[in-house]
Amino acid sequence: MPRDGKQHLESLRDGRHIYLDGVAVENHVDHPAFRESVRSAAAMYDYQAQPENIDKMTYASPATGERVNRMWQLPATYAELVERRSALEAWANLSCGFLGRSPDHVASALSGMYMGLDLFKDHGEKYANALAGYYEYARDNDLYLTYAIISPQADRSKGAGEQAEEFVAAGVVDEDSEGITIKGAKMLATGCPMANEVLVASIQPLKPGDEKYSFTAMVPLADKRLKTLSRKSFEGSAVSKFDNPLSTSFDENDSVLYFDEVKVPWARVFVHNNVQMAAAQWHSTPAHVYQNYQCQIRLMVKMRFLLGLARKITEINGVIAFPPVKETLGQMAAEVSMVEGMVESMEITGEKYGKYFVPNRKRLYAAMVLTQQLYPKFVQALRELAGGGMIMLPSSAADFANPEIAGYIAKTQHSPATDSLGRVKLFKLAWDAVGSEFGSRHLQYEMFYAGANMVTRGHSFRTYDWENATGLVDRLMSSYGLPGAPGK
Repeated sequence: MPRDGKQHLESLRDGRHIYLDGVAVENHVDHPAFRESVRSAAAMYDYQAQPENIDKMTYASPATGERVNRMWQLPATYAELVERRSALEAWANLSCGFLGRSPDHVASALSGMYMGLDLFKDHGEKYANALAGYYEYARDNDLYLTYAIISPQADRSKGAGEQAEEFVAAGVVDEDSEGITIKGAKMLATGCPMANEVLVASIQPLKPGDEKYSFTAMVPLADKRLKTLSRKSFEGSAVSKFDNPLSTSFDENDSVLYFDEVKVPWARVFVHNNVQMAAAQWHSTPAHVYQNYQCQIRLMVKMRFLLGLARKITEINGVIAFPPVKETLGQMAAEVSMVEGMVESMEITGEKYGKYFVPNRKRLYAAMVLTQQLYPKFVQALRELAGGGMIMLPSSAADFANPEIAGYIAKTQHSPATDSLGRVKLFKLAWDAVGSEFGSRHLQYEMFYAGANMVTRGHSFRTYDWENATGLVDRLMSSYGLPGAPGK
């Protein structure tokens, strides 16, 4: 049987150091700041272990024959790529797309690196062996991985090696025959309370002189010298599941990691002391494409959810038949269909990378540029459709427990489609999706998880077939000239 939720929860009881609200959290698995979100992650493993889902969600490990999640699958054909996507889509459905750093995200990045194993061999045989060995270990144990690949913002006008202190950004402070020692910070380690290990690397450009920061390594989140500095827990501050249905279940949390001289054995180091390789591991292998393809699958599910929420809002408010409302919903439906179509397009026009079949990077980067712009627009459309309905709500579920207050709620919350409880329940969900701290965090996340707009547009620029586009212009221009000129 593949890994189930109980096994995953037990794997997280590892004594890791998480700091929240001024204290070190003990037993984060059962802590009110993380408990339900951690169990949402465990539910994903329970889903894959259900007998009716095993074939869809898992495949046989080439090494052991045991069933492991398809997030580790390395498709060789278009059909296998779609087969894997169906599993990832089913997992995204469990959170309505709100778990951005679900287990399949970093698994996709690591799998993409593994596809480019020859590049790592050029970097050094021991690094390629480390990557291959770790990929097989993570796959066969169905690990939940996250990553921290961005340096702290600090002075953004300067590079990693130009900051006020040498190890603001995590770098190699020492090395010996056993491995490297990491000191400093990395950020946006999303999902740490749910994950087993973290991939530490740099996706930001490095330059000669920054070699100490150009490493890629795997670190168990339970390492005693690794400190996880959690942001505010939206789950911990949520009133109830009724009042905050998304915050209470899918707050994957974001953290800054501080490596207090963490020792990493060579068997877990994939890149070392090479700024060119630190970039090539992402863009000269399928890693960057594969991980962001997973993001687009998840976002596709999330956009469907928000579209469904938009329609239900108009039904609750009795405005579904208004022509301007139908027009707005039609526009939103077209945009969701565009996201779906781009996912399908990047698959069907996929490319061979050695023996593997990977999504079309040109289509992927186009989708990333457009969806960064689309998500804020979608949130705005939801706000306009809801009007004051998301604001004028009972203070909490406790109001319904008081018969007098419940009576007033019934008199003030009307809908042609449901009763007062149904109306309040839907608008509480809508507010949590777009207006709460949780919703605001998701707006920021979808706008920047793949980098600033100029970064994603840069990816689109460098991968587009400009020769074909400009060739059309040149061919037409060569067919005519200045009237009366010689030879024309």
